[in-house]
Amino acid sequence: MSESAQTLADALPDGAVVADAQGRVTLVNRAAGQMLGVHPEDAVGGSLGEVLALRDQDGRDWFSTNCPYQGLATRTAVPEQPWLLPDGSEVLVVARIHRPSLSSPVDRVAVSLRSGRGRARLDRERSDLVATVAHELRSPLTGVKGFVQALLNRWDKLNDEQKKLMLTTVASDSDRLSRLIAELLDVARIDTGRLQLYPRPVDAGMLVTRVVESVRASTSRVIELDVADDLPEVSVDPDKFTQVVTNVVENAVRHGDGTVRVTAETAGTDDRGVRLVVDDQGSGIPPEMRRRVFTKFWKEGARGGSGLGLYIVNGLVRAHGGTVTIDGAPGGGARLVLVWPSEDRRPVS
Repeated sequence: MSESAQTLADALPDGAVVADAQGRVTLVNRAAGQMLGVHPEDAVGGSLGEVLALRDQDGRDWFSTNCPYQGLATRTAVPEQPWLLPDGSEVLVVARIHRPSLSSPVDRVAVSLRSGRGRARLDRERSDLVATVAHELRSPLTGVKGFVQALLNRWDKLNDEQKKLMLTTVASDSDRLSRLIAELLDVARIDTGRLQLYPRPVDAGMLVTRVVESVRASTSRVIELDVADDLPEVSVDPDKFTQVVTNVVENAVRHGDGTVRVTAETAGTDDRGVRLVVDDQGSGIPPEMRRRVFTKFWKEGARGGSGLGLYIVNGLVRAHGGTVTIDGAPGGGARLVLVWPSEDRRPVS
């Protein structure tokens, strides 16, 4: 291999090992050398089976298990598999099998090694998701089950007011379950790029006013609303817009300690749009923590909730081509700023 090929291979973030038609190693990049515990130059010329010192949990080696130089002529790859390095750490290994033609023998095998830490992190995230969902589902389900069981066992002994109270609690817990399921579906759609939006020009001031009035009816907290007279229309999916505004206003009510102020004004940019500002009077969010606010399962202090709300807010706003930022409110607390475009500015997929 030429020096330029080696230099390019060394620039790769993953390990790479290439062998010729006889199974002799022709290239080992720096990352692979570090993983396998060999010097790249010393490994060149050795057999692929010896250089690729990978074992599974049962002690079998990668080369004899996968036999890359054997098999059908249509075989072009070895699928990704987890293997153990000499130091015991896990790597994900995939190989490409090259033939000049279907009637020719294998003339090159290229193997890629990637650290298993990324997969371990994903596994932890999945475990966190399962644990969070289980925790959030358990509480309302316990309430529903308990009250339904009490109604079944003591129906004749309960008066109408007690029955109504129990059924009202069951309905509230059922709504909570429905909201959590909707949040999980939104997260899945955002993560997979399958979020469906139906934007059209709408009156942002009217929708924001409706949301604030609705939240006011369910809280004793003071919510001040200031909507500019000359607001332009925004190009949004009305349902998603309402979902986002409801989420950020309720979040400010839940985490603040005083008055919540909601301001809707024309965005101060070359492209007309609407700038929605929500200020609370809570403890605020330290600057070093603000980048984490929009990640999954982020929660402030010991407050309840799934920790998915602001992740969904960020995903929905950006899916419309808008922006979300967080700052400190003038009177203390947190300030959430959402900018919605007046034209359809959805990212091109």
